[in-house]
Amino acid sequence: MGRYTGDLNWLTARPIAHRGYHDMNNTVWENTLSAFDRAIAHDFSIECDLQLACDGVPVVFHDDDLSRLCGLMDDVRLLTSRELAMKRIGGTSDAIPSLRVMLDRVAGRVPIVFELKGRKDEDDGFAGAVLEELENYEGHVALMSFDTWLLEELIELDCPYPVGLTAEGVREEKFVEHEKAMALSLDFVSYGILHMPNRFVTGIRKNGTPVITWTVRTPDMRQRTEEEADQMTFEGFDPDTA
Repeated sequence: MGRYTGDLNWLTARPIAHRGYHDMNNTVWENTLSAFDRAIAHDFSIECDLQLACDGVPVVFHDDDLSRLCGLMDDVRLLTSRELAMKRIGGTSDAIPSLRVMLDRVAGRVPIVFELKGRKDEDDGFAGAVLEELENYEGHVALMSFDTWLLEELIELDCPYPVGLTAEGVREEKFVEHEKAMALSLDFVSYGILHMPNRFVTGIRKNGTPVITWTVRTPDMRQRTEEEADQMTFEGFDPDTA
């Protein structure tokens, strides 16, 4: 079991919209305020990604650079949060929001699961900056990452929120890595649905650790989640009507 002592049932109570409830980047793009508004309107929890701007401010963005989403070659880590806030996503009116702007928009109306996107040896202050922005936020929040060094830092900083491992893989050496991370007394796991079922996920669920999946896009993936996990992170459909 993990180190978080509060009620964690909210994490699995509702489907989790992957990078917000976007429409596969047609008119509502991923990790935007519009995608978060749409998730709130449907009462879906939100999963989103955090990067660190060069001024030490966490921003909501998935990629390391702006090429796919903004048509620019800039590296996120080389721009300030103010500069990023002027970069339009997909030609829409949405720009790259800071964590603070996103929190003000959601305002506790639905739970948020943040994934910290790390870069080895470039993450000094990242975990602390995220926790500082979250201080006094009134709403359900969880933090997760693929990167063990960020999970370690969150725990060293006495993170008051659930901390989880983002993971994937089917090979034994990956399971050994995951088990080493779980020795940090993590509170939940988000596992790639394409690599389930597997002995690692089965084992931690038997120990009472909640598991959410990513990223569910088909009925088969959804059924596998229902059989092997506790909730899904989804995109491309409406779980309430599909």
